[in-house]
Amino acid sequence: MNHLPLIIQREYLTKVRNKSFLIMTVLSPLIFIALITVVVYLSQMNNNKQRVISVLDDSGMLTEVFKDTDNTKYNLLTGLSLDNAKTIVEEKGDYGLLHINKLENFENAATSVQFYSEESPSLSVISSLENKIEKELTNLNMASQGVDIEMIKASKIKINIAQENFSGVKSSKIDSVVKLAFGGAAGYLLFMFIIIYGNMIMRSVIEEKTSRIIEVIISSVKPVQLMLGKIIGTSLAGVTQFIIWIILGGVLLTVVSAIFGIDFAQAQTPQQEIMRQAMANPDASMKVQSLFTAFYNLPLTNLVIAFLLFFISGYLLYSSLYAAIGAAVDNETDTQQFMLPILMPLILAVYVGMFTVIEDPHGTVSTIFSFIPFTSPVVMLMRIPFGVPIWQQVVSLLLLVGTFMFTVWFAAKIYRVGILMYGKKPTYKELIKWIRY
Repeated sequence: MNHLPLIIQREYLTKVRNKSFLIMTVLSPLIFIALITVVVYLSQMNNNKQRVISVLDDSGMLTEVFKDTDNTKYNLLTGLSLDNAKTIVEEKGDYGLLHINKLENFENAATSVQFYSEESPSLSVISSLENKIEKELTNLNMASQGVDIEMIKASKIKINIAQENFSGVKSSKIDSVVKLAFGGAAGYLLFMFIIIYGNMIMRSVIEEKTSRIIEVIISSVKPVQLMLGKIIGTSLAGVTQFIIWIILGGVLLTVVSAIFGIDFAQAQTPQQEIMRQAMANPDASMKVQSLFTAFYNLPLTNLVIAFLLFFISGYLLYSSLYAAIGAAVDNETDTQQFMLPILMPLILAVYVGMFTVIEDPHGTVSTIFSFIPFTSPVVMLMRIPFGVPIWQQVVSLLLLVGTFMFTVWFAAKIYRVGILMYGKKPTYKELIKWIRY
């Protein structure tokens, strides 16, 4: 393996000096930040729009319900007919007119409210109005039947089930959410990394094969050394690109925010009102404290070490398969028939992780798929935050590494024959013959 460091160095330098690599390394964050900036800017324009809603309450029951907010102002109309009110609102160019008919009884309330506007109103605006009216009319209906509303409010009991294992370790619902977020992010990151940089390795092999450079290289280097060098070198180039993206993206976000005065927090403006209401709740501080407690309760050391080991091993496993496919074909069009067997385990792993681990992280399905090498990098990373015994992690990792070594062996067999084969689209039967050589 004396030539391996040289091959890794060559592959790495070839990739990072490539013009297209340099252009995309710089251009991708620019495009991404530009898209985010446009979305946030348009979001700010939409949310800074002041809506004026006129209210004609013929019932006289809901005048106190409508309170002005940052983006919505209510104009209460009195002593007007519906036609006159519609004419006035239309001439003023208000957002719309909310008309509440006289209510003879609460049974007809559902069909006694109309909203008039020039254009179709926002779904969130209509939902907000419905909630306000429903809440007030419900209270009035209960009061008319002699129900003490304050007594009902005082009688409500909130339950927050305390969770604790038999060893005395406490947890909560928020713990599960935080664990799922960490596990899901780790699994999804690995999935995307394999897809993006696995294809890069495959294209690199195809390019060298079609340009006949490989015939010169293979005369002095073993195929398995060349394949491993290409995988590791391209992977290091991908890591370099990824780090540059993160650094450059952070700098660009800061610069754009400072120069154009765009608050990127406004990208989540539709949720801000909900967050303000949640923080107004006396239990909000307790929930925030629970969130921080859940974060500190995570097995961070275990997560970091396991992430690195499973991430690297899983990526190398799939990269060897991508390299074998690149060696077996002459162009990217021919790779489609071989891509499905590779992508299916990855897709299955993501689905198992999202729909099974979240429900039962220690169940039979989750446990089995966390040991299968082609799905374990994703599923095990999603299980670990929920507390997986070290022996299971070690066994899963050993199976993954062993499968990688076996995959490298038979992928090298394909690579050895395929890199010198031209003008013929191989079949699965022929690939099996190459492995037997």
